Amino acid sequence: MDVWAANSRWRRKAFPNVGPLVHSFSMKRLILVLGLLAMVAPARSQESGAAQLVGHLRTVYDSWRTAMVRKDAASWKRLTSQTKQTDVRNRLWSERRPFPDAVFASPVAPPDIATLKVMAMRVLGQTAKAVYFGKVDFGVGGDPTDNLFVISYVQEGQGWKYHGGEFVNLGALPDVRKQLQADDKTFLDSEDYQPDGVVEPAPIAIRGPVTYIAKAYVYCPGREVKLLVNNTSTHLFQNTKRADIVIGGAKDGLNEMQFAIADIPGGDPQAPITLRIYLMSEVDGTKPLKSLEYQIEDGAKPKASGTLRFTVTPEMATQLKGR
Repeated sequence: MDVWAANSRWRRKAFPNVGPLVHSFSMKRLILVLGLLAMVAPARSQESGAAQLVGHLRTVYDSWRTAMVRKDAASWKRLTSQTKQTDVRNRLWSERRPFPDAVFASPVAPPDIATLKVMAMRVLGQTAKAVYFGKVDFGVGGDPTDNLFVISYVQEGQGWKYHGGEFVNLGALPDVRKQLQADDKTFLDSEDYQPDGVVEPAPIAIRGPVTYIAKAYVYCPGREVKLLVNNTSTHLFQNTKRADIVIGGAKDGLNEMQFAIADIPGGDPQAPITLRIYLMSEVDGTKPLKSLEYQIEDGAKPKASGTLRFTVTPEMATQLKGR
């Protein structure tokens, strides 16, 4: 059986220079671009409908942002998609942080889009994306420069809900920044800025704070690595060195990690590769415990896929919990 079939919610690399707040244009995608609404109606009616939806989605975001600023948990839940809510709750509980209180603990404020220019607003099925350009300000000081802020929405029942925001730093793309400043929107024809029409089902919801905080670390130059930890937490690493929080954490006794490794075109198939699981101690001054490691040195060929296991022993539990 394909071990990846049971949980295929892989996070894929979306934008260059992107910071999440937790993705070429093809006519086959049947993108419904606002201003070209797919309905038989006079042009004035189409323009009116487009303007109404632009305004409505802006209101949804503005209301969601107000809920964040005011730390209003009830409004945040009402305005946030179910999938996003479950993702956020799973992550916080996997870090043993309180939900919903920790939702509002970030020092970064959601940007105010009132001063930004809407560059694209597209709808496909029950999904939508709005692309804004301008001085995206997260309230952390400094002098914001012109960048992109992309807001995703999904329709649930009769209403649209906030589904996520991505900040696209154009510092490494000065030519693109100049194009957008000149109102040239060619760059936004990429599929990264299109809704895909797919409303993902909510992930498996964990039931409360995890027993042990775990992180999956991967070093994979020129490779793609997929991980599935305890049949719950999925991870995608591409030509990177990174550690991700494991959703659901680790448990007492036997745990397992399934992996799949593939070469990336143009990458070095002889490069080293490292997969690890770390358990994070809640005892001050105690370093993380390396509970699992799969390492391939220069020139060796890794397995294409496999299953690795590790055990959380009572002795390890004492180091992690201090009990």
